[in-house]
Amino acid sequence: MTEVAVAVIGAGAIGRAHCETIRRSTSCRLVAIAEPAAAGRAYAEGLGVPCYSDARDLLEAVKPQAAIIATPNATHRAFAIACIERGIVALVEKPVASTLADAAAIAAASERAGVPVLVGHQRRHNPITRRARAMIAEGALGRLTNATVLATFYKPPDYFDVVWRREAGGGPVLINLIHEIDLIRHLCGEIASVQAVTSNAVRGFEVEDSAAILLRLAGGALVTLSLSDTAASPWSWDLASGESPNYPPQPAMVQTHFLCGTDGALALPTLEHWHYASAKSWFAPISRDEIGLTRGDPYLAQIDHLARVVRAEEAPLITARDGMLTLRATMAVHKAAETGQIVRPDQEMQL
Repeated sequence: MTEVAVAVIGAGAIGRAHCETIRRSTSCRLVAIAEPAAAGRAYAEGLGVPCYSDARDLLEAVKPQAAIIATPNATHRAFAIACIERGIVALVEKPVASTLADAAAIAAASERAGVPVLVGHQRRHNPITRRARAMIAEGALGRLTNATVLATFYKPPDYFDVVWRREAGGGPVLINLIHEIDLIRHLCGEIASVQAVTSNAVRGFEVEDSAAILLRLAGGALVTLSLSDTAASPWSWDLASGESPNYPPQPAMVQTHFLCGTDGALALPTLEHWHYASAKSWFAPISRDEIGLTRGDPYLAQIDHLARVVRAEEAPLITARDGMLTLRATMAVHKAAETGQIVRPDQEMQL
């Protein structure tokens, strides 16, 4: 099967990671890079692919079948719409945009033109996530009652040498928690309301370093999330799941996501399934099944999925509109923390 021609717009750390993933893929080939910085041009030269300073020049000259947008968030709208106007399938790195208005514009343009736009929430492509979603759909938990998520890890001091990471919007809510919000939406359902408290007490920067969040889901279940990027802890999906080679192997398996229902419970990422063999009672013995941890590269799976979307073999696993709902719920965390009020994401912007 002919490889899908993919261009990468933006050759920063994320863009380069996508380039390397494409090079490992058998379904796609890297045909060009757009990057104005000299370092990006040198990187493209090292890969033997053409580099354009302007993304629109690349799209016109190369005419790729797909493009990955890995540029600063504020530019996502312009580049995504440029792709849509040319009939080019786009994979936009998360978040889909920097504002809900921009996200809505991308979604509307994609739907009007019938040109798919995917969003880079790679956890949805992890085999652990796919198995958990299937188990929930098959009734392994019964009716979901509550869930607990731990996202606690330590970012070293030099991470904050970049100024924007010390300023509002550069903290773990929009950078890291957005993945947890998307995973909860994907596994458990829509978020009806948000309560939150944030703190910057440890580092004292303008941006938060810790947060505690309570979500009420549309089905009535409650979700608590504990977030900190200044905690010396292994309890985060990135560290525990092994899906990224950027993090070292952990000395022991730990759980980070705990989903509970009327008929059972599920712990991730190890897929431990707890349930009663007969009568359900805290006085009765409970069974523990290990489903088996199947590791996989969600970034590679995401690229292969992009190829199938281009070939019209699959619908996008996460569309621009779906990514917008994740962004909206994540932004509601900041508003809830700032106001001390319960925030309903669906009232923040009518979609």
